[in-house]
Amino acid sequence: MSNVVTNTALRPARELLLKEYRGVLSTHSKSMPGFPFGSVVPYCLDAEGQPLILISRIAQHTHNLQKDPKCSLLVGEREALDVQAVGRLTVMAEAHKLTDGGAIEAAAARYYRYFPDAANYHKAHDFDFWRLQPVRHRYIGGFGAIHWLDQVTMANPFAGAAEASMVEHMNSDHAAAIAHYVALSDLPDTPAAELAGIDSEGLHLRIGQAIYWLPFPKTCNTPTQVREALVLLARAAKWPTVDETQG
Repeated sequence: MSNVVTNTALRPARELLLKEYRGVLSTHSKSMPGFPFGSVVPYCLDAEGQPLILISRIAQHTHNLQKDPKCSLLVGEREALDVQAVGRLTVMAEAHKLTDGGAIEAAAARYYRYFPDAANYHKAHDFDFWRLQPVRHRYIGGFGAIHWLDQVTMANPFAGAAEASMVEHMNSDHAAAIAHYVALSDLPDTPAAELAGIDSEGLHLRIGQAIYWLPFPKTCNTPTQVREALVLLARAAKWPTVDETQG
């Protein structure tokens, strides 16, 4: 496989990981050695662009990961009529439970913006954050578009205080702009959308329990570039074409 072909698959593979927010976590069964164990988990991406999950200590997949951290996360395009004709990504990874207080706090701040209800059961029950550190990826973009990819994830330059500030500002002061993004993208208009996250390539909106990722027309590397992109989108008559030569 040529490097050119591989590189053209990197962005759609990463976008699929950004667009979706739940997948099938496969672990090595502790109670049935030799058999894979599949379970459905919601996820968001952490500061390094790696899948972040919140799982119960009594769950079977947690017991499996404690015995063997090797796992995979299968992500496919939601509501696909033909699952074999659309994109899907398998992230082969090693799972690591977060134990550092600062890392847990940062993970919780981001995860709760995506899944607000999680805050309640995280506090009331024995749940822990785990990071899925990718080792390799298998991306299928459709019939015949099959790629092994070593590095798909991209660190989020805004993760932390900068992202939290931008998200809070947009939700507090620019509800009309967010509603415009929803209209441009033909997304559900009820309940009202809220901004959940920002990365260099786009933004996440939360509408009810669902998460939607919308791409920026160009990669943003600074808060100023993000602000310019958000203003441009708030005034746009249609969602701008993404520059696919990037990334």
